[in-house]
Amino acid sequence: MNANLINSLNAILADSIVLYQKLHHFHWRVQGHGFFQLHAKFEEMYNHFAGVSDEVAERILMIGGAPLASLRQALELSSVQESAEVPAAMDMVAQLRGDLDSFRAKIRAAVDEAEEAGDRGSVSLLDPIADALDKEIWMLDAFLAE
Repeated sequence: MNANLINSLNAILADSIVLYQKLHHFHWRVQGHGFFQLHAKFEEMYNHFAGVSDEVAERILMIGGAPLASLRQALELSSVQESAEVPAAMDMVAQLRGDLDSFRAKIRAAVDEAEEAGDRGSVSLLDPIADALDKEIWMLDAFLAE
């Protein structure tokens, strides 16, 4: 069991849980220009993060760890901040863009850690997640360039 990698995976799990909730909140509350696009995009994204959460939690169990067990733990470990406010649509996108960038960096660091530990399973799980984030960030940047 690699305690450092398990801690890194739990931090990724925490971010994915908070992102899921934040995206749900934005999905429910988005208004104005881009409503139809963003309402659907935020739903697509929160569904994606539900899957990420599940896969990361299961990987933690597979390598002998314990996934975080509460929302309180997720909020304590996450670098993603909740949003209790209702920002303008473009501000929602800008917030998410920043969140995804830091989340991607956290995943890339965990990939390096997993590679050093010889944990191909964790690398195989995390690489496609980071690659998908590359595309999401590019798409959010394109939306923000309007």
